[in-house]
Amino acid sequence: MDGFTLADEERQRGVRRMKALATGLLLLVAVIYALATWAEHQGAGAWAGYVAAAAEAGMVGALADWFAVTALFRHPLGLPIPHTAIIPTKKDQLGESLGEFVGENFLSADVVRTRLRAVGIGNRLGTWLAEPEHADRVTAELATALRGALTVLKDRDVQDVVGEAVTRRAEAAEVAPVLGRTLERVVAAHGHRRTVDLVVARAHDWLELHSDRVMNAVQGGAPGWTPRFVDRKVGERVFKELLRFVTEMRDMPTHPARDALDRFLADFASDLQSDTGTRARVERLKSEVLGRDEVQDLIASAWSAVRRMMVEASEDEQSRLRLRVRAGLLSLGARMKADRRLQEKVDGWVEGAVTYVVTTYRSEITALITDTVAGWDAQHTTRKIEAHIGRDLQFIRINGTVVGSLAGLLIHTVSRMLGA
Repeated sequence: MDGFTLADEERQRGVRRMKALATGLLLLVAVIYALATWAEHQGAGAWAGYVAAAAEAGMVGALADWFAVTALFRHPLGLPIPHTAIIPTKKDQLGESLGEFVGENFLSADVVRTRLRAVGIGNRLGTWLAEPEHADRVTAELATALRGALTVLKDRDVQDVVGEAVTRRAEAAEVAPVLGRTLERVVAAHGHRRTVDLVVARAHDWLELHSDRVMNAVQGGAPGWTPRFVDRKVGERVFKELLRFVTEMRDMPTHPARDALDRFLADFASDLQSDTGTRARVERLKSEVLGRDEVQDLIASAWSAVRRMMVEASEDEQSRLRLRVRAGLLSLGARMKADRRLQEKVDGWVEGAVTYVVTTYRSEITALITDTVAGWDAQHTTRKIEAHIGRDLQFIRINGTVVGSLAGLLIHTVSRMLGA
């Protein structure tokens, strides 16, 4: 345990003042007893007997309560009387008893459920969250927690985990059937035709801009023994036919080449799902792609991009992320405030979670109390407890003196009346 604080020192001074007061009252009744006894022997009258009896009983009560209070913290007069110095000698047992008491009376499932049900957490939380300033506060706290978590995480470690998880997931799943089903739905819905339109249009534009390159390519592939003008005529003819084909395919939605492409894609989608050879080739291609360093770097760099985006969004009060979180909290608060069924659900979730924690870790919680008390120094603990409750205990001594005096006076009076 730590040393005495300034507050503990002030409490201890209050205890010493009360001790002095209680002891002074004991000395006072002792003096009164001595004077009353002397007066009675000197024939002062019957009143002296009454005063002496009251003072004598007051001394007895004061001494008895002094013994009881002192026995809590130390051996009275330093004598090793049994069942004294209770706190320093029974500290560990007191800690165990306190732990058991807390476990039985505060950490039971019935007590926790009853208390939480009486609180009405769902209604209170909904009412609290429905206030805009409270939603702003929660949003700000969540943003701070998010930034803190992202700051603590090391990019390299997260990138390794993300890369390994994505790669392992991709390798474990066969992609060919999924691609086949997707392609099949796209072809059935004619979703690919706009892509074909774009490719054909771009091909037509490219051919018009690069006609010389196409004709030169055809001429370059001709045999060396053919005349040059023949090669040029062949190149021009090939280019014109190619341009005509692309132009017709661009302008005719029902062009036979388009139908052939539809059939090819439909057959390819079927092969991806059912042809063993095609599926095996796709799997090999997938493994080759995943194994490339560029792909792994791309997967790893995704975390850096996501992290930077989330940090920036959490810092900007007007970011879409924070505005959506705030709006979601306000909406949730309004629903919880008005919807009794939702309140009951939230109450049930909270009760279940807290009850699980309490029932599962009750022994650990009570052990924390017991072990903490067991680790305290006995003498220091005694001083600490005495500083906190000793002042009130001194009132017991004062009350014992007063009550004892009244009891002694009453007994003496009754005895005189019965004797008369």
